[in-house]
Amino acid sequence: MNLREASKHITSELIKIYSSREAKNICNLLLEEITNLSSTERLINKDIQLTDSQITLLENSIKQLLQHKPIQQILGYTWFAGNKFIVDENVLIPRPETEELVEAIILENKGKEISILDVGTGSGCIAISIKHHLSKANITAIDVSTKALDIAQQNAKKNGVSIEFMQLDFLDEKFWNKLPQFDIIVSNPPYIKEMEKQEMSENVLQHEPHLALFVPNSDALIFYEKIAAFAQKYLKKDGAIWVEINEALGKETAEIFTNKGFQAIIKKDMQKKERIIKAIWL
Repeated sequence: MNLREASKHITSELIKIYSSREAKNICNLLLEEITNLSSTERLINKDIQLTDSQITLLENSIKQLLQHKPIQQILGYTWFAGNKFIVDENVLIPRPETEELVEAIILENKGKEISILDVGTGSGCIAISIKHHLSKANITAIDVSTKALDIAQQNAKKNGVSIEFMQLDFLDEKFWNKLPQFDIIVSNPPYIKEMEKQEMSENVLQHEPHLALFVPNSDALIFYEKIAAFAQKYLKKDGAIWVEINEALGKETAEIFTNKGFQAIIKKDMQKKERIIKAIWL
């Protein structure tokens, strides 16, 4: 099997469960990993034969993909904000819209010596990406999952940044006194209602941690309530809260912060969806 045949084989299999565009994107990622050749190099050398071990790896990957396993988990990594991150079933795969949250924080705080808390750090992608650009920032990243924190610590080491990681159940207020005050509180917390599971793709439902995705239908904004309450005590003067939100609950989420004395600004992402809230003291 040569590279051209491999490409056709992969896309013809993946088109069974993915759109044509997704199948082509996944195909490119998989072939680049297997051959260590860029798309241009593969195009030039399309008649190169794959080795037996490469074909075996290819077929095993296709089998996993057809079981809805995300390509990022098969590869063992993904890219976020220009940095490479280890990912597995214990952490969310970072989304492009979260990069916009990170970029906004970096843009407003270049050169500043500030303290930042990342609530629900997961893979550590937010904290690590911010630290990469704001070298003077002191960043604390917390998560309830020890398995997620293990991945985050590996990612910090691989990306050459120093972050203080802490295992902590943020929803339990009795643990808050373990934390100091901060200039910025940032979070991409769970915000998808349980009832919305039917709208989710199988690769997310079967392979990403539900703990980091879903909240009860009756208390969908619980994390924002806790973040706002925490900020009343632990956010420094002139500090700011930055959170990613459920695009369908922008108004309701903003009201949580305004009801606790903050000015909440809803920001739209590149797709014009209400995706980010910045909250500051009035």
